[in-house]
Amino acid sequence: MGRLVPNVFNLAVVVFVALGSTACSYGMAVISSTIGQPSFYLDFNLAPQGEPGYEHTSNLIGAMNGLNSAGSALGCAIISWSADAIGRKRSLQWGTFVMIIGAALCAGSVSMAMFLVSRFIAGVGIGILITGIPMYQAEASAPSSRGFMVSMHGVMFAMGYSLSSWIGFGCYFLSASGSRSSFAWRFPLAFQAVPAILLLIGSPWIPFSPRWLLEKGRDDEAHNIIVRLHQTKEDPHNVTAEKEFYQMKKQLEMDRQMKEKTGKLDIFKTPPNRRRAFVGFALMFGNQMTGVLVIANYGVLLYASLGMKTFMPLLLSALWVTASFPGNIFTAFFVDRLGRRFFLLTGLGGILLSLIMECWTQAQYLGTENVSGQKAAVFFLFLFIFFWSTFVDATQYLYLSEIFPTNIRSQGMALGMAGTFGASIIILVAGPIALEVIKWKFFFVLIFPTAIHLVGVYFLYPETKQRSLEDINAAFGEKVAVRFYNATEEEEIMYTKEIEANKKRQNAATEYERHDSYNSILNLDTSSSDV
Repeated sequence: MGRLVPNVFNLAVVVFVALGSTACSYGMAVISSTIGQPSFYLDFNLAPQGEPGYEHTSNLIGAMNGLNSAGSALGCAIISWSADAIGRKRSLQWGTFVMIIGAALCAGSVSMAMFLVSRFIAGVGIGILITGIPMYQAEASAPSSRGFMVSMHGVMFAMGYSLSSWIGFGCYFLSASGSRSSFAWRFPLAFQAVPAILLLIGSPWIPFSPRWLLEKGRDDEAHNIIVRLHQTKEDPHNVTAEKEFYQMKKQLEMDRQMKEKTGKLDIFKTPPNRRRAFVGFALMFGNQMTGVLVIANYGVLLYASLGMKTFMPLLLSALWVTASFPGNIFTAFFVDRLGRRFFLLTGLGGILLSLIMECWTQAQYLGTENVSGQKAAVFFLFLFIFFWSTFVDATQYLYLSEIFPTNIRSQGMALGMAGTFGASIIILVAGPIALEVIKWKFFFVLIFPTAIHLVGVYFLYPETKQRSLEDINAAFGEKVAVRFYNATEEEEIMYTKEIEANKKRQNAATEYERHDSYNSILNLDTSSSDV
């Protein structure tokens, strides 16, 4: 674990901010359990699946998710500005506050109009957090452990999905017992605020991003934080942390010179940045077009259409999202060793196979009495989540947070996450209607984009493992001020000189403080003698 975790403080910081990841995934998936609660349909006078009038219900279900995704897209736009203006930390604090408000309004909704507006507000909080958390984690991590650290976003994301499904599954039995209480759907919606509240309460304890501090000219604070985050027992003199800090400073100087030539919206001004923008957006858009959120949010409807009755759709939905937890843990331990490309290509290849087989089995057995065939269709849905969670889920956030330089990272992360929510709006609004009308043919809408996405990843996405965030610039055709990974002999000499000069500055500062304290004591003694 020493290679993956520099120190306990670093791990504690990235895991703690990932409470926001749990709140995000919980809020994105909670509709899956909400539409499985009979009391929800009763309270809003909606027709359940299979009854006359369900077409109107399916339109509203699509709107619930579509507005949530639209709010998230707005949240991405907000943090693209706020992450640079007020910092990553302050942006996360505002995101948690907005999410808490949205969750409270959802749980307290007394009309469908109020519920839909509340889903939009909650979505704004989700957009801010889901964009800002992996950005913050990447900037707080060492190159050798960044894969593990940012994967905590995926691990805690899986926890949020699991909590949402199991809480919804437990609440189902309140309605099944004959109770008409709205607690069965209100409580799961309210619980979204719990991890967000915990993050907001503890957020003053987490440090500011060291790279953001450097951008704002707060070099001493940035230096102290990077040393505290990256110090290890094997490096008592913090040589590695000092090298990282020196590289950050030099790269920031170079980025500032480039920015003077490009101006605002730097992300579209140079060929390397345009390539990054395309890769980031296409990565997140393509991943969502696999249909993962269709299964996560409408799994209850899918399982019901495959012959599952009573509590089984909710149980299978809970098991499906829980299956994503070990996969994300696997990513955390091995993505730095095997590489981002290996994970993305393996995952997308497996997902494509799962979608093809799901389409075929549903075409053959949907609406029939063939129980074995319907169980096979359920199996391929679970095969999908195996490949998604083990190879794609955490890796996508890690890769997106790595490929942009510090001066445009907030813009790049926001653009990539806008791809996520853009695709989500398309498939989540269309999903319930398509599953009802064209049924298994809907999977063709997922298969073709996934195949194209797989080819794009193979040809266009460079490897980024084990490199510092500044070193990754070279993979996109930009100059690196001074390399951390595979540094030349000349660059190592530069590092050594800078570390020695920094030590002299620190020693001089310490000596000055000691001398100043000594003079203060003498002055105090003289004053006492005069009295």
